[in-house]
Amino acid sequence: MSTLTVRSERGVLFVTIDAPPMNLLGPELVRDLVSLIEAAEPDDTVQVLVFKSGDPDYFISHVDVTRIREYRAEAAKLTGEASIGLLFRYLSASRLVTIAQIEGRVRAAGSEFVLACDMRFAARESAILGQFEPAFGQLPGGGAAQHLTRLMGRGRALEVMLGAEDFDAELAERYGWINRALPADALDDFVSSLAYRIAAFPAAGHTVVKDRVNAIALAPVEDFRRDSDLFGEGVGTPAAQRRIGAALDRGFQTRDGEMDWARALDDLSDY
Repeated sequence: MSTLTVRSERGVLFVTIDAPPMNLLGPELVRDLVSLIEAAEPDDTVQVLVFKSGDPDYFISHVDVTRIREYRAEAAKLTGEASIGLLFRYLSASRLVTIAQIEGRVRAAGSEFVLACDMRFAARESAILGQFEPAFGQLPGGGAAQHLTRLMGRGRALEVMLGAEDFDAELAERYGWINRALPADALDDFVSSLAYRIAAFPAAGHTVVKDRVNAIALAPVEDFRRDSDLFGEGVGTPAAQRRIGAALDRGFQTRDGEMDWARALDDLSDY
């Protein structure tokens, strides 16, 4: 796999995301995620996946808007449907226990990826979360509306999506976006210890608990499919394409341009 590095220890796969220049969710990363899931699910020696980033500034930034059809095609190889939202939901429903260890920026589909994970822990000093698709006139297509509303409640979910602001780890924790914000120097030990502890317990317990929790908290496949379809329809409209073009001109999908992307969105107000 060209974008993921995997280390196995005591029933846990530690998966490091490394997709330069800024961990965009493009076809290569989606392809490797599909391969990882396909290999891990039938392997009884694997109980937990821990996702982290090799880039201190970006966990997963968002989708590559110049390659939407390509990454959707890669997602379809697992789910049978060209949808990132359905790929992420597949991960949520998997028998595997998934933990996101967040340092750096995680926005839009990056946020939707960590929301699809079973647990999220973030570095207090560096983690930044955002759900900015409505600033382009779009509904998030990977499940954000489903997850955030259930986690935060209606008012906070609307604030997050319609405001398109960046949230630091402490505020994200207060809103329920993540499980905990921890000091960066304590994050790795905490997540590793939790992952090893979970992996040491019977797999049957993981499966039945996830199944019953998902029955309460995970939206039906049809809701994810509808959000994905709405995103796909909206992103191709002339208005959306104008805003995306203007954003690309202003540094969208560049490391420097997205360091403070919530403020850069203000420059798109005329589009």
